[in-house]
Amino acid sequence: MKTLLKGGRVIDPSQNLDGVYDVLIQTDHIVSVEKDIPVSEEMTVQTLTSDQWVVPGLIDIHVHLRDPGFPHRETVESGTEAAIAGGFTAVCCMPNTQPVLDNSLTLEYLKAQKSRIAVYPIAAATKNIEGKEPTEMATLKKLGAVGFSDDGHAIMNAQIARIVMTYCAMLDMPFVCHAEDTHLSGRGCMHEGHYSALLGLPGVPWAAETVMIARDIELSRLTGCHVHFTHVSAKESIALIRRAKAEGLHITADVTPHHVALTDAELMEYDADFRMNPPLRTQADVHALVEALQDGTVDAIATDHAPYARGEKNQAFDCCPNGVIGLETSLGVVLTHLYHSGKLTAMQVIEKMSTGPAQCLRLPGGTLQPGAPADITVIDSHFQWQVDPAHFKSKARNCPFKGHTLQGKAIQVFSRGRELFVDEYVRQIPDLIG
Repeated sequence: MKTLLKGGRVIDPSQNLDGVYDVLIQTDHIVSVEKDIPVSEEMTVQTLTSDQWVVPGLIDIHVHLRDPGFPHRETVESGTEAAIAGGFTAVCCMPNTQPVLDNSLTLEYLKAQKSRIAVYPIAAATKNIEGKEPTEMATLKKLGAVGFSDDGHAIMNAQIARIVMTYCAMLDMPFVCHAEDTHLSGRGCMHEGHYSALLGLPGVPWAAETVMIARDIELSRLTGCHVHFTHVSAKESIALIRRAKAEGLHITADVTPHHVALTDAELMEYDADFRMNPPLRTQADVHALVEALQDGTVDAIATDHAPYARGEKNQAFDCCPNGVIGLETSLGVVLTHLYHSGKLTAMQVIEKMSTGPAQCLRLPGGTLQPGAPADITVIDSHFQWQVDPAHFKSKARNCPFKGHTLQGKAIQVFSRGRELFVDEYVRQIPDLIG
């Protein structure tokens, strides 16, 4: 079977390609990307416009699928269906499940779950993510782990962190760092500053993140380990990462859509859907994160999709758990707040949401080169829509963007050449064009 995507704006950072091209798919791979590919009878043809982007499938390298252990929050199937609806063709899931993704049985369980897109496990760095004893990392790598992390639980013991990074370096694997000094963050439930004082809520100082980033940069220098800092939130952290990269250390980083679009001022409504870890910070921090995306200090945008059941979030702000969902809003938020505002180019958006994430964790995808797997996302960059979590594929509804109007949406997704998602809008395209 051949599918021809004709006349769309092809954006592929891996080839520095941005222009109107045709993309030909055969079975599960890309055959060619060229100007005006002739149509033949064996082709299924999808005619697009220049406002519709054809890009390498989006990749999210930080999601919580809650499976095994918490099916009332999310399952692999519901989480990956949410990812597809958001334009993603691959996700990396974090290990803080129950039981933890720290052994062969849990990784085999994960592989057996239903998913129409690729799910890459980031396995636990220490047993039961307790920060005391490294996992059987070589075995977990053989079973498909693409990195190691105790995400949600910082490894407070520097010697254990050193041992973990040493093994990561030996195995040529990244250590994905949740940077938080829990002695400094304590009971904090929002950014420590003006608004925490107004609300009378315990705050988390920016130093709780930055202290651990500084430590793990030095441990990367000591061990030679590739350290990936995830959900970076503070301007002081960005300064450290920028300097470490300039020194040639193997450091990469991602930020979330909510940390580049929202600030701690949102918490004045006392809505638990704005409670997350790390917390929303100030406008100065937002500016630093955006600048870091622009200059390449930050390599990727990842959602940190963290679903919870409604009752778990429906508590007093300082009692409810941290976490927000983001798979179905990520692209729209990034396009609205970064692309349409002129802060990032289209090429930069796709680099941070596809090619960059693939390169950070050395995943398949992130390219439209001939011969590559046909993982493709088609985006309408101008489509306006209102966020209504009631219509989400995710089981969860803890969305900080509920009610927001966003501009830009995934309208088609192909995974290994299979069309998985067609937005109702796509069916209207011929009428709109005519």
